[in-house]
Amino acid sequence: MSLPVQGAPVRILGLDPSLSCTGWGIVESQGTRLVHVANGQFPSDAKLPMALRLAALQQELAQIIAEYRPDRGAAEEVFVNKNPQSTLKLAQARGAILAACGAAGLSVNEHATRLVKKAVTGTGAAEKRQVQAMIKILLPAAKVAGPDAADALAVAIADAHLGSGVQGRV
Repeated sequence: MSLPVQGAPVRILGLDPSLSCTGWGIVESQGTRLVHVANGQFPSDAKLPMALRLAALQQELAQIIAEYRPDRGAAEEVFVNKNPQSTLKLAQARGAILAACGAAGLSVNEHATRLVKKAVTGTGAAEKRQVQAMIKILLPAAKVAGPDAADALAVAIADAHLGSGVQGRV
C-alpha cells in the first residue's frame, strides 16, 4: 500500500450513491486547507434494465477515477427507507460504486449521513439547503453541478475532517 507523504495533499472522492442520480465530488485536503477539484452527477435512465443501469454507473465512476486519480474514496452509509424497494435500489447503486472503487484499488471510508451533515454544517439534522449553502462557503470557487454533487462534496469534506486513518490505494 502506498501512503501519501506526511503533509502532502490527499485527493478524496466523495460519493452520494443513488440509482436515479449519483453525485460525485473531489477535494484535495492538506491539513485544514480544502481545494475543490471537480464534481458532477450521473443520472440513470429508469427505462433501462437494472443490470445495465448499474453497469453504466460503475463505468462512469471508473472513468472519473481514471481521470482524477483520487487517493481514497468516501461514501455515505446506506440508510433504511420506509420503502424497502428504495433501500434495495440504493444498496445496489452503492454496490456498483464500491465495486468501481475496489477495481481501481481505492480504499473507501464510510460515513453516516448525520455525521456528514454535522461535519459540514455543525448539526446532524441539517437540511439539504443548509448543506448546499455550506458547500458554497467552504468551496467558494466550486461550480456545483447539482444537489447530488453538493452532497458528494459534503461527503468528501467530512472525510477530510473525519477520515478513518485509511489512506491511499490498497
